[in-house]
Amino acid sequence: MRRAERVAERIWRAGTDAVDPESLVVKALRLRGNRLRVGPYQTKLLKDGRILVVGAGKAGARMAAAVEKQLEPLVRRGRVVGHVNVPADQVRPLAAIRLHAARSSAQNEPTEEGVRGALVIEELLRSARPNDVGLCLISGGGSALLPAPVDGVRLEEKQHLTRLLLQAGATINEMNCVRKHLSRLKGGGMVRLFRGATLYSLILSDVVGDPLDVIASGPTAPDPTTFSDAIAVLKRYELWEQVPQSIRRHLERGVRGEVPETLKRLPRTVHNVVVGNNRTALDAAARVARQQGYRVLDLGSFIQGETRHVATALAGVVLSVRRDGRPLRQPACILSGGETTVTLPPDHGQGGRNQEFAVAFGVAADLGQLPGVVCLSGGTDGEDGPTDAAGGMVSQAHFRRAQKLGLDPRHYLERHDCYRFLEAVGGLFKTGPTGTNVTDLRVILVGVPER
Repeated sequence: MRRAERVAERIWRAGTDAVDPESLVVKALRLRGNRLRVGPYQTKLLKDGRILVVGAGKAGARMAAAVEKQLEPLVRRGRVVGHVNVPADQVRPLAAIRLHAARSSAQNEPTEEGVRGALVIEELLRSARPNDVGLCLISGGGSALLPAPVDGVRLEEKQHLTRLLLQAGATINEMNCVRKHLSRLKGGGMVRLFRGATLYSLILSDVVGDPLDVIASGPTAPDPTTFSDAIAVLKRYELWEQVPQSIRRHLERGVRGEVPETLKRLPRTVHNVVVGNNRTALDAAARVARQQGYRVLDLGSFIQGETRHVATALAGVVLSVRRDGRPLRQPACILSGGETTVTLPPDHGQGGRNQEFAVAFGVAADLGQLPGVVCLSGGTDGEDGPTDAAGGMVSQAHFRRAQKLGLDPRHYLERHDCYRFLEAVGGLFKTGPTGTNVTDLRVILVGVPER
């Protein structure tokens, strides 16, 4: 099965390569004389106007490099200035845009360094003159990389809130609903600060369905949620009494109208352009899978739900392909995207949703007794939970190795400790940070092509 594992990785990497941020921004951004094209939009640049570049996200460094490449004549003339918050391992020197280390590469939480970077972004947006054009670069991880707590709420209190929501299994939409109402920049906050001519956002989506108000908590998008919705989320997960009093006080003041709501209407001078998403990655993966001789079943980019439930459902599809040739015959490649969730108990082990998917799939499919099947599940950003792995890859060989070692995968699933199981059987999938992020990509191969 080593060859099949290599093919699965090749298919997966084809998907992540297709959402390379530099390539996507180069396609979306064009400068022709004094005309700037951003996606389907065009604007005329005035002689005294600047391009102000701001943003946050795991793909921010590569997006910023592409902006400088496309706007090189303006960079040379000193008309481009920018500040983008990125993970520390993405920082590199650029000519006009400063990449700010807003958090360490191993820490996916807001930090004081992130707050400092967000303050610089605020000041840059406030400095916009009437003829200036704004470019906002948004990608996955932007929420954690752009922390700007409202007055009266400390960063550590927002961090505690985020951990509570994660442990409770809240969806990204629910988490962002709460975070937007505790932030100065999220929920359209950047739009309110900018007073230039036109503001464009180039967005690499890491959220199922590409809702602009949810990606990085929507700093340049109108927000349909309210303070009441945020309170409802906390009460739904029985967290209202656990969150700090300062957070409860701010949300209650919002309900009473004592602090302004998030942005509800987008000005005509603001345009959001999605340059890439999970669908982009799936399409590229499907092309390579067909080139490798597989029939492809693409389940789409809207897969959500509890990780082990989704894994069990996909194991059922594999068994149907294997035994009945339905819904397609072997050799088959089953692709799926989206983002699942893991509800964690207080005492849990180490892992992430993709590692848990691989182990749960193997258990549900009884993979130790099922030859000719490989399952690879990985986060397109190269990160899966607070670990150094992108996800997991399993086959019959891995589960037979577990049997020889006396390891029961169900025990590790119960403890949400799938990192240690995969580490022991050689099933961890490590890529390092990919510089992009469009949620997850899962590749399941059933059977081997004759050629």
